[in-house]
Amino acid sequence: MNPENNLKVNPWLIAVAVVLPTFMEVLDSDVVSVSLTHIAGSLASSTTEATWVQTSYLISNAVVLPASAWFSSLFGRKRFLLGCILLFTLASAVCGASSSLGMLVFARIVQGAGGGALIPLSQAILLESFPPAKRGVAMAAYGLGVIIAPAVGPVVGGWVTDHYSWRWLFYMNPPVGLLASWLVQRFVFDPDYFRTAKPARIDALGLGLLSLWLGTMQVVLDKGQDVDWFAAIWIRWFSVISVLAFIGFVIWELHEKEPLAQLRVFKDRNFTVGTILMSVTAVLLYGPITLLPLFLQGVMGYTSLQSGLAQMSRGLAALVVMPVVGLIIGKVDDRKLIGVGLLLTGVSALLFANLNQFFAPRQIFWPNFLQGVGMSLCMVPLMTLAVGTLKNEQMGNATGLFALARNLAGSIGISVVTTMASRGAQTHQATLVAHVTPYDTAFQNAVQASQAALAGHVGTAQAHSGALSQIYQQLLQQANLLAYLDDFRLLGMICLIALPLVLLLKRVVAKGGPMLAH
Repeated sequence: MNPENNLKVNPWLIAVAVVLPTFMEVLDSDVVSVSLTHIAGSLASSTTEATWVQTSYLISNAVVLPASAWFSSLFGRKRFLLGCILLFTLASAVCGASSSLGMLVFARIVQGAGGGALIPLSQAILLESFPPAKRGVAMAAYGLGVIIAPAVGPVVGGWVTDHYSWRWLFYMNPPVGLLASWLVQRFVFDPDYFRTAKPARIDALGLGLLSLWLGTMQVVLDKGQDVDWFAAIWIRWFSVISVLAFIGFVIWELHEKEPLAQLRVFKDRNFTVGTILMSVTAVLLYGPITLLPLFLQGVMGYTSLQSGLAQMSRGLAALVVMPVVGLIIGKVDDRKLIGVGLLLTGVSALLFANLNQFFAPRQIFWPNFLQGVGMSLCMVPLMTLAVGTLKNEQMGNATGLFALARNLAGSIGISVVTTMASRGAQTHQATLVAHVTPYDTAFQNAVQASQAALAGHVGTAQAHSGALSQIYQQLLQQANLLAYLDDFRLLGMICLIALPLVLLLKRVVAKGGPMLAH
């Protein structure tokens, strides 16, 4: 079929072709979170190190986003989309076959590079394939596909990990990727202006500085905890290089005639405030998504499937609320939606901070549900307001920067909360150990009760050491629990502190319908 015959293709076939790889990418981001403890155990690493599987993906994803427009103009949008799908698919197979954490992280970096452009490319193709009157319905169908992935992701990830292996979370992608590639090849074509336009000049130095900045920063965030942060000389050097690369990137982009990222867009107040709020929202999203599986599996002894089921209410809330938000956005003040969303997200984090080792399932259900509602109320209105006061020609650049800030903040958030959980556990352990003395009445009573219970099973001689061992394990569990609760409390406070920033946003009328932010 020739490109001139694009209009003869049923647009819903095009919708299926572009939604399928997007669904695969979003699902892959969510299923991994519940398998981190299994990945850590399988590859002989700590749970903190296992979080590199997520952070490396986010940073790689962020680097590609600003350059996606140039790659589209160079290779053609269809070829670039096909290349992204195939790269993502191949990297998924390598992820599943990884024999070490280093190999897995490298494969995730490649996978993130392939997945980075899938969402903006898919959205652009979808919007151009439908007539203006039907674009709202098309984006609603697209959004439904994106929303279902977080709803089923934790459950699918938990079930597959428990019954097969975490490797099958990645092995599921190749069949889907090959099907998506065939659909794109069959039904998607570049419009005339893509086939006749000359490729734009790439800002190679800007891309190099961006990659150096984000790459060195990610190494610092990932390895800092293992080497006691700035106590290690090489961490100091990497930090200096990262800061200098960032400064160089900003200066270069402000003076370059054809920059990779048009940073002057930050002169717009709505865009600047919206980007800050989206960064906060990313921390509030990725923080609990990472912490909760580690807490449930590492401290409470949940299986991966039980952990996934416990988090499913977050996705279900998004599935119910997001379509409603799509209908009312623009009809009510979007700032109110964002404010309520941030408030609910903060409350959900504070509810998590009130858990103890004897919590009931409903105490996990409702905070997750509130977080899903809060995030649904924040995401689309934030995107709408952030770009709503910009000119049309600034949109592509702005959405790339917006997504970069979101991924960057999410990666930093994951590193910070996991570091705080690790160090907080050590701090609380030192505090609790101070009470484990022969002079503490509660400790002596606990030893005697545990010793009496064990005496009939292991004998009197072994009962005392067994009792001490049991109490020490309980102490470790309590120290870890308190550390995770501190993290959730911090996330709740960050959310509430950021809430007044909503007042700085100007109300605007959405242009061309809502835009999705993943």
